[in-house]
Amino acid sequence: MRVMEIKEFGAPEMLVPATRPDPVAPAAGTGEILIKVIAAGINRPDVLQRKGHYPVPAGASDIPGLEVAGEIVGGDLNHADNLFGLKVGDKVCALVQGGGYAELCTAPIAQCLPYPTGFTDQEAAALPETFYTVWSNVFMRGELSEGETLLVQGGSSGIGVTAILIAKALGHTVFVTAGTDEKCAACVALGADLAINYKTQDFAEEVKKVTNGKGVNVVLDMVTGTYVQKEIDCLADDGRIVIIAIMGGSKAEVNTGQILRRRLTITGSTLRPRPVSFKKQITQQLHERIWPLLNAGKLKPVIYKTFTLDQAADAHRLMESSEHVGKIVLTV
Repeated sequence: MRVMEIKEFGAPEMLVPATRPDPVAPAAGTGEILIKVIAAGINRPDVLQRKGHYPVPAGASDIPGLEVAGEIVGGDLNHADNLFGLKVGDKVCALVQGGGYAELCTAPIAQCLPYPTGFTDQEAAALPETFYTVWSNVFMRGELSEGETLLVQGGSSGIGVTAILIAKALGHTVFVTAGTDEKCAACVALGADLAINYKTQDFAEEVKKVTNGKGVNVVLDMVTGTYVQKEIDCLADDGRIVIIAIMGGSKAEVNTGQILRRRLTITGSTLRPRPVSFKKQITQQLHERIWPLLNAGKLKPVIYKTFTLDQAADAHRLMESSEHVGKIVLTV
């Protein structure tokens, strides 16, 4: 099969075309299936892996790619984790631990969902990584509840756009930060109630102003560093900060007195190393809460640009430029 592999850690041109043996259809009892990949999503962890900053979990493919869409061609379809009665020939999107930049990919059947009604292969491939990440962190870990407000750092990223779309579809007020006025306008066009240019405005002050000093209930943080204290400043009492990346550095100095007095929670998670049993819970909740909205056309991923598999290096360059608003997808 054709793949894009990492020749050595470094720049985007280290992503090179290669051939690998076709994976064998997983046997009964493995809980895994084999997918003929038609499209694959690009995510920032792929870039980190290419640079050598995101170790591959034990047993996972060294080929990058954490989400795919395509056709089931074999595998353990009689497993108890086949939640939706999937069969050979069905089209699915899947969250995987690696191996997405390839013509064939194995996936736990517990992490597979049927294409939403009317979705293209590229649209289906744009769902798993960001939808699993947002759901597990904003709604499961952050417990965003009815009537509560969400602040998303990096609103124009793939994660940020998905957070806007899901939270708005479920009736929440959503504030975001972005690095240009154009990106802020794009976030508002997607439904954000307020978009703050973090380069020209103090997001904590803007949030306090628009909430009359009350603050937000949940912050989805991909930056950390100096942002954490400012996020504490603009949290409502009993508010929660959920950290999913540390682009601004792994260390932060915070006023712990505020955490005590106002019953604040600072938490975080990474999805890739979590067990299949946990990701199965996300699969079930997404299918119950979000797939009906996708099927009804009330929610759709935003795809900024698509590339062919052989253009994966160009896709990574775009990801690193941060010029995009929404998802970047490969057509295999």
